[in-house]
Amino acid sequence: MAHPFLVKDIAFQAGLSAATVDRVLNGRPGVRRQTEMRVKAAITELEKQAGADVAGRKRTIDIVMETPERFSTAVRAAFEAEVATFLPTVFRCRFHFAEVMRAAELVQLLDRIRLRGTHGIVLKAPDVPDIVAAVARLDAADIPVVTLVTDLPNSARSAYAGADNRAAGETAAYLIGRLIGPSGGKALVTLSSGRFRGEEEREIGFRRVIRAHYPSIGIIEVSEGHGTDAATGTLVSAALAGDPAINAVYSVGGGNRAVLAAFEAAGRSVSVFVAHDLDADNRALLAERRIDFVLHHDLRTDARSAFRAIMARAIPTNRTAFSAVEIVTLYNMPAPQ
Repeated sequence: MAHPFLVKDIAFQAGLSAATVDRVLNGRPGVRRQTEMRVKAAITELEKQAGADVAGRKRTIDIVMETPERFSTAVRAAFEAEVATFLPTVFRCRFHFAEVMRAAELVQLLDRIRLRGTHGIVLKAPDVPDIVAAVARLDAADIPVVTLVTDLPNSARSAYAGADNRAAGETAAYLIGRLIGPSGGKALVTLSSGRFRGEEEREIGFRRVIRAHYPSIGIIEVSEGHGTDAATGTLVSAALAGDPAINAVYSVGGGNRAVLAAFEAAGRSVSVFVAHDLDADNRALLAERRIDFVLHHDLRTDARSAFRAIMARAIPTNRTAFSAVEIVTLYNMPAPQ
């Protein structure tokens, strides 16, 4: 595996021991495929960062997320694009992504990063006691944690970077309510998991506005599809089979191709479809006129907020930095960044 980097630098980037990295680089037996992929990914990340390695202060941060790959890909691109805007400070990003991760695995990862050392952690994780406790241990070790997209407000996190999720849910309710109108029906709200506070806040905002202003519209919720197509599609198919009045979708947690496929398989149409995030799937679905609105916030703005919060660690802030929520349609879709 040709590369110009020191073994210790690759090990630090990958979060592995130097001995393990040496075994991978020299093709020795007894190395798991997953470990080999982590080493290759670390080398790729170091190559991207090499062009930005100028004289200046270097900070290594860890981005830890339980999220579908389509969203983690967009987050990675946003953070890598924003790195150059902070020169001469150089942020070196280590990415730890998984589509589904048990709370115990997340806690183990956070503890491992704490013991290994880092200048900060950007975290998208469920709001559960074990993770809140892991964040407290990080804070005690003087490692700032910035929550991304979904918050842990009762934890020792330093700041939150992302949209106002409750306002986003209210906006979705307004769009669906105005378009369906007094004819009514039922809106299907799809969550990836009820463990994420950000998704819960979107649902709360949605329910509040529907209840207050559009009482002719009912709400059906499905959850725990984790934003993956297979699980989300199964949940939506079951919901459609059980309720013929569903005629709108507010997709909080993703898996939108699977949601649409379930409607098509049931021979049902969607009067209004509101989704979140301008990932590659949603861009294509907007272009194909299969979904109507995407509630989008700029991930590069979130990345900037996270970097600034980590740099400002010396000044306790406990800040909340909301990024603006935009209503995107086929006709005002911005170009990919």
